[in-house]
Amino acid sequence: MTTMTTLTDTTTARRAMIDSQLRTSGVNEEYVLARMLAVPREDFLPAEKGAQAYIDRAVMLGTAGHLASPLFYGKLLSEAAPGPEDRVLVVGGGTGYLAALVRPLVAELAEISASEALTATGSYSLILVDGAIEQLPESLAGALAADGRIVTGLVLRQVTRLASGRKIAGQVTLAAVEDLGIPVIHAFDAPKGWTFA
Repeated sequence: MTTMTTLTDTTTARRAMIDSQLRTSGVNEEYVLARMLAVPREDFLPAEKGAQAYIDRAVMLGTAGHLASPLFYGKLLSEAAPGPEDRVLVVGGGTGYLAALVRPLVAELAEISASEALTATGSYSLILVDGAIEQLPESLAGALAADGRIVTGLVLRQVTRLASGRKIAGQVTLAAVEDLGIPVIHAFDAPKGWTFA
């Protein structure tokens, strides 16, 4: 009885997340909503954080990473438009949630940590980063196939934005899509230059 009640409660919470956080913010693609309804966010959090699974902001997990806001994942999936022919590399935020959302939509998916991304290799048609970066490491740019695309958070002037890019003539340029609260992955921080107080 308790298990059935809990299942109903979390399904209701996911439907409320879709109606009040995603649809109202312009995320209406059916494949995005279907995946976010199907994957219980609480399964990717420690038990003591489970009650925070459907809040409209990130759940921080200390050194273990983060579970970003539902809106970030909805917007990222909408922008990425993963398809059945895609070979996808997910740079995870520590929970595995983004990979779980994307895996059934694509031909192949690999997930690596932020530290592993600094030495990534391969040839992927789509790279997704579960967080905001200050700079794109050369290793990730190199792992993107010709004409491949990347969707990530980007830190610009201390503001986080959803950004996307495509690899053209060997170069990847990221363009901001919209301002969005996104947890920062500090493994991708730009080197700090000299400053004067």
